[in-house]
Amino acid sequence: MIFKRSLARVAATIAAVAFAGGLAMSSASAADQVKARFSWKLKGEYAFFYLGQERDLYGKKQIGLSLGEGAGAQAALGAVLQGQEDVAILPGIFAISAIQKGMPVKLIALYQPAAPVVIISHPENPVTKPGELEGKTIAHAVGETGTSYLSVLCAKNNVDCGKLSKVQMDSQSRVPQFLQKKIDLVSVYLTNDLPLLAERTGVDYPVLDLAQFGLEVPGLAIVASEEGIRKRGDVLRRFLAATNEAIEATRADPAAAVTALKAAWAGSPSDKVLEKQIVETSRSIPAQGEKPLGWISEQAIENALALLATEPDFGKPRPTAAFYTNDLLSE
Repeated sequence: MIFKRSLARVAATIAAVAFAGGLAMSSASAADQVKARFSWKLKGEYAFFYLGQERDLYGKKQIGLSLGEGAGAQAALGAVLQGQEDVAILPGIFAISAIQKGMPVKLIALYQPAAPVVIISHPENPVTKPGELEGKTIAHAVGETGTSYLSVLCAKNNVDCGKLSKVQMDSQSRVPQFLQKKIDLVSVYLTNDLPLLAERTGVDYPVLDLAQFGLEVPGLAIVASEEGIRKRGDVLRRFLAATNEAIEATRADPAAAVTALKAAWAGSPSDKVLEKQIVETSRSIPAQGEKPLGWISEQAIENALALLATEPDFGKPRPTAAFYTNDLLSE
């Protein structure tokens, strides 16, 4: 009789474990998968996604998030368009340019209305105001955010851009040429390059903040295909809600974001560099008042189109509504 009761207890225990396991499997399978592709290699700017994963902020919204490094904005956008990825994470200006050319994608969040791009100079020959650009040489690579729209900066600040010499080179040569003092100026991101350079050289480089003087180029954005927005709007809405929570968590605890990012990044820079990149990223994402983080203003799109209109073959601008939607920025 005792033996039978023991067997019954064992059977009940096994059934309970199996039931719990079934619930866990059911919960895991219930999570909606979102595949996100960065436009570039890992950097501190992306840390909040990893802190969000570590703290299960995405899981709590029933999102299974997959993050992948990229090889350029065009490749990331192409992957979204082909259905290989659900979203691309890239500078907004590149997405707006692609949409203007007819690509059926939209911005669903814009975290940096003004990309944190600055121009740095050598301490012995500092440039901190637009007027000081005249007579200098600056490295320029095709499609580079920091130098592609300098004519707009010059026009806004009454600077003669004809007295600024752009030296065209490939993107990998720009910083080495600057460090060797073969050129006077180079554009860098506060959220990536500058902390690395400062640690590597020990130099406190003078900075010309482009946004401060009127050159606002849309930065960090999230883009989805029009088809994806139609078919998976609820999934993308939950993904964005979790991302906004991750941004706030990173703002509150950058050291934790450093740890989360390093866990996914073999050979990462020092903790000091990563934390500086992360803090600068948080600073570059403005609060939107009563609107959620990532809210896209029509003015930001219009400003971007004005920049793109300075390029050849821009064509007739499309309606601003073709470029973005804020409909997914609420639960």
